[in-house]
Amino acid sequence: MSPPPPPLGRARRRGGRSDHTFDPALDDSELIEVRGQFAQGRWTRARSLLVATGADWDHRGHRVLTLAAVPSAAGWARDWLLAEPDSADAATLLACAAVVRAQRPKAAADECERAREACRTAAALDPADPTPWLGLMALERTHGTQEAVARYFEEIRARHPEHHQAHHLMTAGIAEARPESDPLHEVYDFAAWAAEQAPADSPLAVLPVVAHAERYRVLVAAGALEDDPAASGHWTGRRARQVMKAAFDWWLEWEREDHPRHRADLNFLAHAKICEGRPAEAAALFHRIGPHATEAPWSYSGRDAYPEFLAARTYALGAP
Repeated sequence: MSPPPPPLGRARRRGGRSDHTFDPALDDSELIEVRGQFAQGRWTRARSLLVATGADWDHRGHRVLTLAAVPSAAGWARDWLLAEPDSADAATLLACAAVVRAQRPKAAADECERAREACRTAAALDPADPTPWLGLMALERTHGTQEAVARYFEEIRARHPEHHQAHHLMTAGIAEARPESDPLHEVYDFAAWAAEQAPADSPLAVLPVVAHAERYRVLVAAGALEDDPAASGHWTGRRARQVMKAAFDWWLEWEREDHPRHRADLNFLAHAKICEGRPAEAAALFHRIGPHATEAPWSYSGRDAYPEFLAARTYALGAP
């Protein structure tokens, strides 16, 4: 008989937050190398990386937003744009860097508007690219409305119907509607619809698990649900069992190691299996995750994410 799951969310961590930094680059080693050079002002490597990425829109969005998070990104992107005024890559990177800055809680309204305008400029330079619209969608998630988020989501879907990051952002936004427990909440319909519309090998098959985790985040924050997964009942109901089995079975058959956000999906799956009390299945996922932990969904109980991840991994794999 398996031991009970670790008491995730049962008590706040004493002594403040962990100093662990989650790396948005995940396991993209080429991106990590280029980011280090870009931070030092060598933007030509970033240029080469984005040219090589081409119209692989999930990879492009992942790489542009990761480079845009470099503190000096806006300055180096401006230098690049001065050298190549017609570069859509430079304009998109500059726009996303402006979005990252504007996402700060105390960002001024004019800073947000400049970021929006930069995204629109970048979108005009390459109308097929969904990445500037992803920047707009991310900004509206922070400082706008769900209606604007949905509008930009449709712009992205028109260019890339399976856009991974856009679907995750949309799911998180829909989950925040009506912060009371409802097993028929609309986020479940959205996630099921997206998974059904996607090809069989699409990682959007994991989206129903993401939707269930996002509802857990919202309900815990609203005080409508116990922050301890075992006590909440959120992870053991019929819907939870259905979505987790379907997603885990998809992973066993189709694991997409080639996808840039593969490790993000694995973190959601491992979290769900831990909350469900199935450490053996979670163990296989933790082996795949390796060191590439993500803040979401380990922070969703309201606790510090990295100790939560470590506790869950130790529960699944045993003491290191």
